[in-house]
Amino acid sequence: MQVERALHGSKGGAWHRGRWNALVLFVLLLLASTWAYGVDSRWGYLLVYAWFGVGYGLLLQYGRFCMASAVRDLFAVRVPRMAVGMMIAVALYALVAAAVTASGFNTFHPNPLGWHVLVGAAIFGFGIVFTGGCATGSLYKAGEGNLASAIVIASISFAQALVVGAKGVTDLLAPASWTRSALAKDMPAELDVTHGWFDLFTAGYIWDLKAATGAQLLGVADSPWLATLVNTVVVALLPACLILLLLYAFYYRAGHMRRAKIARPTLSQHLAGLWAMATSSRNTALAGAGLGILAGAHMWVTGALRDRLGVANFGEVLAAMSHRAGLSIQDTVFDPGYWYITTQEAQWGGWLLERAGLDWHDNIFFGLDNGLPPPWFNAPGYMSLGIIAGAAMMALARREFRWKVPNLEGALFALIGGALMGLGARVAMGCNIGAFFATVTNGDPSGWIFLLGMAGGAFVGVKVFAWWVDWQSARRGDELSLS
Repeated sequence: MQVERALHGSKGGAWHRGRWNALVLFVLLLLASTWAYGVDSRWGYLLVYAWFGVGYGLLLQYGRFCMASAVRDLFAVRVPRMAVGMMIAVALYALVAAAVTASGFNTFHPNPLGWHVLVGAAIFGFGIVFTGGCATGSLYKAGEGNLASAIVIASISFAQALVVGAKGVTDLLAPASWTRSALAKDMPAELDVTHGWFDLFTAGYIWDLKAATGAQLLGVADSPWLATLVNTVVVALLPACLILLLLYAFYYRAGHMRRAKIARPTLSQHLAGLWAMATSSRNTALAGAGLGILAGAHMWVTGALRDRLGVANFGEVLAAMSHRAGLSIQDTVFDPGYWYITTQEAQWGGWLLERAGLDWHDNIFFGLDNGLPPPWFNAPGYMSLGIIAGAAMMALARREFRWKVPNLEGALFALIGGALMGLGARVAMGCNIGAFFATVTNGDPSGWIFLLGMAGGAFVGVKVFAWWVDWQSARRGDELSLS
């Protein structure tokens, strides 16, 4: 018994093998980071992304935090726990983002507002039901040893790369108005935007839309106090609070009052119920709070680092270090400066496709905007890898790391769902992080449209998935079904 306790630990906190493995992983990452910084301090730019990724991964795994779960659990089992944590994260990120903006180091840029946000989000939301995880959820679950999530990541990566680079028959998807608008623009000679649905979509539709924060839309962006009031309070905090009230009213209130044996609740009892809802899962609430604060800090640190180096984009750092391979024709690479997920995964897929002999540099997405750097020079890519590493550390420390090999059906769901997520992310110009979480918290109202579309797609996805389970159960003669 004593040997068992020494090896596996106890509730008293003895160190078990998983904690030692987590510590070893942490030390290895620290040594690798120290070596890279010692070779050239400019690699610190990559390390900032990597270590914030580790922080995200630790918190995501600790709270089992997944935006796919937030919308899926509401519709499938009427549990608001994850959605509550998501709104807590939104509120705190918005407050930190306001402070970062006041410091002058905000790196955020708003997304174009149009129908594509709703459509892309719906496709993305439909896909997450079948993969069992959103963009970030798939990363942290891969860090737990879930190989189905690794398939999702690969599927998202290649689906995005194929969407933005495919030409030929995809041209038929572009209306004539997009083609006319794209051809009317002065484009670099290196690009061919007369073919390829996504290029025509980008140049002929997206570039004609307005991208603005709430303060910019109302014409008060030049007034710091009014801009903060609009972007932080009106666009972010008030909707988040309203959603919390709706979650309480429709999903939590009745059960809470029944458990508390309260027939005619007073205002103070309702407030106590709201607090009980917010703290019903301590891990999720703490993870949401931590993610909100960490995401804001990430933006501040990246902005301060750019200011110190005198650059606006990591591509300038790579060019100064004579690493020009993979830069766009503007000498830039994808470098959002804040928490973002799917674009760097698209770069992974595009880079591998180029290694297979395809030319993926002649399109707007890679050739003009984001570049195709090798994975070892991809700063946001290190953030995604950091999420996997951070989640692995937390899972090991909590004895939750398990290699999970999917069956054929699970692998197919991961592959198809991931492809839908990749398509949806590119149509919406972002995923649940870049097109929702990072947008609304920085005053961009388009993020709420993304959330609406994602929730709608997830609702349909839950219904389709429930039908599939019922059909499979009936076919196999199983007694258990979702209905």
